[in-house]
Amino acid sequence: MNTIGYRIRPSKHFILTWMRKWNYDIDSLRSALENAYKINKVGKNKYETLTRAKGKSRKLIFIKDEEYKEIFIITGAEGT
Repeated sequence: MNTIGYRIRPSKHFILTWMRKWNYDIDSLRSALENAYKINKVGKNKYETLTRAKGKSRKLIFIKDEEYKEIFIITGAEGT
C-alpha cells in the first residue's frame, strides 16, 4: 500500500498495547503497511493488512482518510 503523503496516526490503545509490545515507531508502521502481503478492504474506508515480522504474522486494522491524507491505526493483532 502506498503511504507516501499520508500522516500515520496510531490510536492510544494501539500505542499502549501493540506498539509497546512490538517495539514499533511511526517509521516501522509505515514500513509494515508498505510491505504487507495481504490487504483487505472491510468497509468504505476501513482496511486490514497482514504483514510478517520476526517469523510472526501481524494484523493492522486502520482507517485511510483520503480527504485529510491520514491513516488512523485502530488496533492490531498477532499470530493471525
